[in-house]
Amino acid sequence: MSTGSVSGTQLVIITGMSGAGKTVAIQSFEDLGFFCVDNLPPTLLPKFLELMKESGNKMNKVALVMDLRGREFFDHLFKALDNLAETSWVTPQILFLDADDEALVRRYKETRRTHPLAPSERPLEGILLERSLLEELKGRSQTIYNTSKLKPRELREKILTEYANGSKPVFSVNVMSFGFKHGLPIDADLVFDVRFLPNPHYIDHMRPKTGLDEEVSSYVLKWNETTKFLEKVTDLLSFMLPHYKREGKAQLVIAIGCTGGQHRSVALAEHIAKYFEDDYMTHVSHRDIEKRKSKIDTK
Repeated sequence: MSTGSVSGTQLVIITGMSGAGKTVAIQSFEDLGFFCVDNLPPTLLPKFLELMKESGNKMNKVALVMDLRGREFFDHLFKALDNLAETSWVTPQILFLDADDEALVRRYKETRRTHPLAPSERPLEGILLERSLLEELKGRSQTIYNTSKLKPRELREKILTEYANGSKPVFSVNVMSFGFKHGLPIDADLVFDVRFLPNPHYIDHMRPKTGLDEEVSSYVLKWNETTKFLEKVTDLLSFMLPHYKREGKAQLVIAIGCTGGQHRSVALAEHIAKYFEDDYMTHVSHRDIEKRKSKIDTK
């Protein structure tokens, strides 16, 4: 079932069978720029809708995960949906994630989790009970995905395609510089060590400058080993980036490190980000560029 295009404020309610992929779904909506809330109690939905309306355009794309928590769940949710049907400022949609009993049982065994509706019984008992309780809600859903044969990446791709409103899913390349003496960046996907390159730090008049200064940048980039390094690393990244994007990754963090994060890594991070800016949404940042300056200022 397909939602098609929507108008006005977009509200997607993600629900369905436990173990069918709601975590992957909400992460996918976050990557599409939706304001996301996981496990919002249905009793709070009317108040949340008031906040959405008061925010104007600040919350015009919202995704909410609502899990089964008993009969009260349906009473409040159905009442809220009936009220929404009478409004014109929001377009509510229900995305229902389903899966075959066999697939759900296998997932519960793999994760060694108990079913929320049958914590002391076999997973299948909880699955059958949940399926019965969700039957009416499934019937009211505009979009239904059966995830039995879908890998997480494939579910993510379906959501990105369905809800991106015709635009391509965003994939960004974040290039950052850092200094090894300040520690490795914990959020880096790829790390390149450029401490083997000639260091402007040992040239007195360049020492207080950074890789953002033209003189320092030219110095770093003029060496044959720098040219060779950039040829190899841009060739490697040109091969890897399309594959990361195809696998459904929202962003890639590339970290370039030198000793202090002031000169070499800064110049090279700027160069690499500029190299890929025509093909990808690129961002460049310099984690440690101000640290030496801060030490000088405090002396």
